Amino acid sequence: MHDVLIIGGGAAGMTAAIYTTRKKLSTAIISIDVGGQTNLTSHIENYPGVEACHGIELMQRFKKQAINQGTEFIMGKVAKVDKTADGFVITLANKQELACKCLIVAYGKVPRTLGLPKEDEFLGRGVSTCVTNPEDFENKTVAVIGGGNSAVESALKLSSVARKVYLIHRRDAFRADEITVQKLKQTSVELVLNHQPVAFKGDDKLTHITVEDANTSQRRDINIDDAVIEIGFVVDTKILHHLVKVNEKQEILIDERTNTNCPGLFACGDITTIPFKQTVISAGEGAKAGLEAYRFLTGGKGVSIDWAH
Repeated sequence: MHDVLIIGGGAAGMTAAIYTTRKKLSTAIISIDVGGQTNLTSHIENYPGVEACHGIELMQRFKKQAINQGTEFIMGKVAKVDKTADGFVITLANKQELACKCLIVAYGKVPRTLGLPKEDEFLGRGVSTCVTNPEDFENKTVAVIGGGNSAVESALKLSSVARKVYLIHRRDAFRADEITVQKLKQTSVELVLNHQPVAFKGDDKLTHITVEDANTSQRRDINIDDAVIEIGFVVDTKILHHLVKVNEKQEILIDERTNTNCPGLFACGDITTIPFKQTVISAGEGAKAGLEAYRFLTGGKGVSIDWAH
């Protein structure tokens, strides 16, 4: 059993981990990626103490610091959260179970999924939701799925390192900026337009994707090593509705110390009701959650608040 499990590997989750590990609490982050939405920001110049840099670079610094402090990273998607007498049990999409005394929820807005069979099981095992580090795809065959700026930019990044890149889009025109699309067309990326992914296939790891022609309904398999799904983000707290209170936007209600109405369960970052969804604010909220988790585990009492209102 871990002292603390953190769902979410963005600025909030990794900062929380830095604080809990510095308090000598055994801590693991469960996430489908590292960096979250900050990865999508190509130029950050308002994070105090850090020169202007890409969001990915900043998040990699967070990750390195968290690992150096002793944080464990577990790649996967959480399918279920249960409250127990001793804390919480987290069940991943691949059926793995993890237990903790204290839980911090920090996964912010989550990537939209395709809803295909075995999709969740392949997350972290061939399926990802962003290109955090293009070098991870070096000499691989990769399918990028989507038609917006994020998908096209990811395909561009991969075109210089991957052995082969497919860009799969359900329509025949992109939603991405035209100038970005023109850059894409000057690369070796193979465009698979008017095709919809219908299945991910493989055993322990993804080996190919099945796509369907929107015009003819014919299906074919494309052999790949990895697939990157880039179709936007949503707030999704359904797996926690039996434990925490949420507002009309599905954001988790918290007090000023990141407590939820469920003792031992804390929430921080974009998944909560805090205003101003910014990396620096998420990091600050993560620090509060880490410190509050330590206080909870060492016998401190939470803030008294009327959760009925």
